[in-house]
Amino acid sequence: MTLLDRRILGFRTVDVALFIGLLGLILGVYLAKTMAGGERGQIAAAERQIAEEQDRIVLLEAEVAHLERPERLAAMARSYAGLAPVASAREITPQGLADALQAPAPATPQLLVVAAPGLPAAAETETSAVAEEDTASPASQEPKP
Repeated sequence: MTLLDRRILGFRTVDVALFIGLLGLILGVYLAKTMAGGERGQIAAAERQIAEEQDRIVLLEAEVAHLERPERLAAMARSYAGLAPVASAREITPQGLADALQAPAPATPQLLVVAAPGLPAAAETETSAVAEEDTASPASQEPKP
């Protein structure tokens, strides 16, 4: 008796093996389709989210364009900061710019340090010590090692 002729519960061994393989194949296809359906739902959700984000980008770009309008910025500069356009008399030529860069720089203004209310006493003394060091003349300062 060969392997092909052997019987299990009245069925040939080959028939039983092929039936088990067929059941495995059916189960595999079912699981693959189920997982693909879940992924398809995730892809659709991601595409909806991308579309919403693109709509939001368009709205934000329109808002930026509105906020960056030159006439709006000029009006804000005049009303809030008291700024005005630069007068033509203050404009400089390229040669004048080169001359201005070669001129000596004006003296640096002194830094005024004011202690904020509620600072501990130690912080106030450190702040005043830093301010005193800044105001000392260069001749009285000793080089630090």
